[in-house]
Amino acid sequence: MRRLAFSRGARSLARSLLGDTLVVQLGATRCSGRIIETEAYLGPHDAASHSKRGSASAAATMFAGGGHLYVYRIYGVHHCLNVVAGDHGSGAAVLIRAIEPIDGLGLMRRRRRCPEGDLCRGPGRLCAALGVHKAHDGIDLRTSSSIWIEPGKSPKHVVTSQRIGLGRSVAGQWRTATLRFCDASAKGLSRPASQQGT
Repeated sequence: MRRLAFSRGARSLARSLLGDTLVVQLGATRCSGRIIETEAYLGPHDAASHSKRGSASAAATMFAGGGHLYVYRIYGVHHCLNVVAGDHGSGAAVLIRAIEPIDGLGLMRRRRRCPEGDLCRGPGRLCAALGVHKAHDGIDLRTSSSIWIEPGKSPKHVVTSQRIGLGRSVAGQWRTATLRFCDASAKGLSRPASQQGT
């Protein structure tokens, strides 16, 4: 079984996390899913990255070093889960956009109350299904007993495309950069693998 290398760059980590299993353990209840879609945010120079605001901002966890969780709230409602990449101070991270549920389906259904195909299709939905929220920001995946990632088998066919849902202020190379990675054979992607982000 391969070892997870969180210290690698965000682009490489985003690709390598596909096929791994994201696990959230609350007491005796385990919820998990196979990672099928990710996006890379390369650091402060990346116009789409929260780390462009600096290490003293709400995105401070992005500078904590590879293996930490960066969790933030979007639209004042949903949470998004990111895995920090690279060395301490890099400001790079990987957004987990979708997973295929494995364990804890009953609890996920109760939390989400939606068709099973939509349980974890998109970053806000998967956080709701797994019970991930702002209090998990800063957790170290390498030592945590509540959230971790287990190495899995890499998909045979990976499709790359533009990142999804970027703000209007993101333009040029950062809007068109192919930094979204999908398992082409997976069901439950936030958007079809062949479709470019907007």
